Amino acid sequence: MIKTTLLIGLLFCTLHTFSQNVFVSDKTTISFFSEARIENIQATSTKGNAAINAVTKDVAFKVPIISFSFERKLMEEHFNENYMESDKFPYATLKGKILENVDITKEGKYNVTVDGTLEIHGISKAKTFTGVIENKGGRLYIDSEFMLPVADHHIKIPNDKLSNISQTIKVTVHAEFIPKK
Repeated sequence: MIKTTLLIGLLFCTLHTFSQNVFVSDKTTISFFSEARIENIQATSTKGNAAINAVTKDVAFKVPIISFSFERKLMEEHFNENYMESDKFPYATLKGKILENVDITKEGKYNVTVDGTLEIHGISKAKTFTGVIENKGGRLYIDSEFMLPVADHHIKIPNDKLSNISQTIKVTVHAEFIPKK
């Protein structure tokens, strides 16, 4: 009986310690900006989810395409129906790994590189991203900014719009993570 109680207690402590190394976020903001000759295009989503395992350095993000909000509804419709085909390709995902050997469970700011696979519009591409992870008060904050060529994910821009829409989109990511309980 004592051995069983000790074993269960040890297992609980192990799982508890492991879960302290996993951080999750439902406070993820992803926005993009495209400079255009006639009208700039920008949108933001706050509906993304993400997770980081501080031990294995695995990182994952998932955002519903339809959750991007535009200032003009017509632009939002065109984005979802004509460009992103969000009914066929409902999510953008990133699965990657932090390359640096940093202990993000300790307070501080860390410049990191994530090597991974970004899937948008049904097309997966190997990508490398840089960013900053800050551990402050036991929470993690991630900030990253990168340029994304639309051709990498076979997002087609009609010929009559090519001179109006940038072929490279600036993407900004901010996420707040809490330890998984």
